[in-house]
Amino acid sequence: MMERLLDFDDRVVVVTGAASGIGAAAVDLLLAYGARVHTVDIAPVTASVTQTHSGDMGDPDSIDAIVGALPAEVDVLLNCAGVPNGGRFTPAEVMRINWLGLRHLTESILPRIGDGGSVVHVASTAGRGWVERIPAMTELMEAESFGDGLGWIEMNLAICGDGYALSKEAVQYYTLTRSLETVHRGVRMNSICPGVTNTALVDDFRRGVGADVLDRATAIAGRMAEPAEMAPALLFLADEASASYINGVNLNIDRGTGAARAVGAW
Repeated sequence: MMERLLDFDDRVVVVTGAASGIGAAAVDLLLAYGARVHTVDIAPVTASVTQTHSGDMGDPDSIDAIVGALPAEVDVLLNCAGVPNGGRFTPAEVMRINWLGLRHLTESILPRIGDGGSVVHVASTAGRGWVERIPAMTELMEAESFGDGLGWIEMNLAICGDGYALSKEAVQYYTLTRSLETVHRGVRMNSICPGVTNTALVDDFRRGVGADVLDRATAIAGRMAEPAEMAPALLFLADEASASYINGVNLNIDRGTGAARAVGAW
């Protein structure tokens, strides 16, 4: 008899960026499926979770304090925290939160995740360009500590641009490379790559990416996505019964905009 799919009963799940957007939608769904949810966000989380942890994903000391307060055993980590381009954050801040903080937290929690566990990141379709920046990706992976990563960023601000695309490229590349290592002890690592999603950050992206790009993507897709449309994919990839043979995948969820780019219909 097949295991029940999307079974999170008593599973310990850590969700970053849980106060709003995709993270909040994931929390709601996890609670409905019986998970014991621990949330991480700099903003208040109002959902009735097992425990909330306030902290800054751009500060390694803050991350270390959060990790110290998390359970000794974790089943799933969902990395949903992130900041946009568009000017509210400097390129270095975007890279600190979206890339260095994500990796620092993930590497700190991975030893607590046992066989059958998983890590799922929220990357972005904006990270598709990693294939053209392999040397930069290699250097970012080799800058293993938070401090080393900051040093790389400071020396490569021209490559960083506004920080957003490069940070999401790094998350996609990390997903691919690190998953080849974690799977040997039974921990799968994947990401979702949302297209244009109707969150509080849309106006930032409109400034950062350009209204023409967002409007074109929305026209091809027919509409923007809602955060609740991303959450089921996160849970699907995280669930061992549903996705036990899925590892190292950056799953585009964009209603066809990636397809349009691939076949020259953009």
